[in-house]
Amino acid sequence: MTLRYSKLFRTGVAVAAILANAAMAPANAFCGFYVAQADAKLFNQSSKVVLARDGEQTAITMASDFEGDVNEFAVVVPVPTFIERKQIGVVEPKTIDHLDKYTAPRLVEYHDADPCAPVVVAARAMPAAPMMAGAVYEMTRRNYGVTVEASYDVAEYDVLILSAQESDGLTRWLTDNDYRIPQGAEAVLGSYIRQGMRFFVAKVNVERMKGIGNGSLRPLQVRYRSAKFMVPLRLGTVNARGPQDLIIYALTRSGRIEAANYRTVKIPSDIDVPLYVKDEFGPFYKALFERAVARENMQAVFVEYAWDMGWCDPCAADPMSNKELVELGARWIGSDDDTAFSLRRGTAGASAFVTRLHVRYDAKSFPEDIVFAETKDRSNFQGRYVQHHPWRGEASCAAAKTYRDNLAARFATQATDLAQLTGWSRSEIVAKMDKSGETVTK
Repeated sequence: MTLRYSKLFRTGVAVAAILANAAMAPANAFCGFYVAQADAKLFNQSSKVVLARDGEQTAITMASDFEGDVNEFAVVVPVPTFIERKQIGVVEPKTIDHLDKYTAPRLVEYHDADPCAPVVVAARAMPAAPMMAGAVYEMTRRNYGVTVEASYDVAEYDVLILSAQESDGLTRWLTDNDYRIPQGAEAVLGSYIRQGMRFFVAKVNVERMKGIGNGSLRPLQVRYRSAKFMVPLRLGTVNARGPQDLIIYALTRSGRIEAANYRTVKIPSDIDVPLYVKDEFGPFYKALFERAVARENMQAVFVEYAWDMGWCDPCAADPMSNKELVELGARWIGSDDDTAFSLRRGTAGASAFVTRLHVRYDAKSFPEDIVFAETKDRSNFQGRYVQHHPWRGEASCAAAKTYRDNLAARFATQATDLAQLTGWSRSEIVAKMDKSGETVTK
């Protein structure tokens, strides 16, 4: 049975090991019209992780772009504590996709006013939208030093909770039980064993999957209580074919999260771009992100979005519902029905704040797992790029002449900024701008 999974576990988080063959402006009153977004689908070799953190309670939901035969699929995730059956579940892929679109970097557009009839309009923030398992047992050790602490049936998955004394024993146990271990995994597994962590091991039960009738594997969610607030990146680097992307969506009561052991950087934002970028927004953002990664020597975690979930401006997707947020682990919210999330701004302790982080990593650039710190910073930020459509009227007042005289210089600045952001050729940018009617001073 071969499937293309709906964004589940290929690399990372769980980035785990897949055992198979193989300059900022305040963001408080944008009032622009959203026209495009750059979601996770832009990036190959990518995984998505949703973290919901409430005190020391964490829910981690793991998804990626794995493709292959379900019989060859398995995942190993280090976890800081023993996991009971009630702490494991599955999440619908569309819920994570919704959160991805809601927090994605976005393009907005404005139209210049008639310079001969200026209208002063006070900036207003977009109002808060009424948004819409088994018994514990120890296996025969056979010198493995591995204990199977629990075995659970979870939807289309068979799940084991393992503890181990030595990495070589764990590697042999996994190999002898038909889990294919990528070369180099033993040393990484050993580091987790020394921390006293257990291992969440899941593979597909094909017969049960057929009985459920799902055409795709669903993201797994694990909930646990621990002072550790981290994502285990390193196993995902063992069988990787080069750098990978991980997008982290964190839901908290208090405010944004940041990496405690790596540099956290806001993605360049609030920048005017030429009109033609509307048709090339995906490639534009991909090039911008790659340029940002290069500037930081691939050793930074980038903030792409940080905002109170009770409102958005501009919204890149319909607001999340209470039910969806609870499904993703934000259980402090409560969910009586499918109505949209509609809490007043600033109600920390009742609402949810979302942080979207994007990291490109490999074993050399990220030798340690990412450890997170939860902050009380609820200031808003989003990766936002702006188009200003020139006014093309016939007015002949002095202000109109000045406006037209300044347009070429404005276009030239946009061309220069775009070249610096993306690494694209400025001359090619200028040629495309000329075709769209934005003539640049040479």
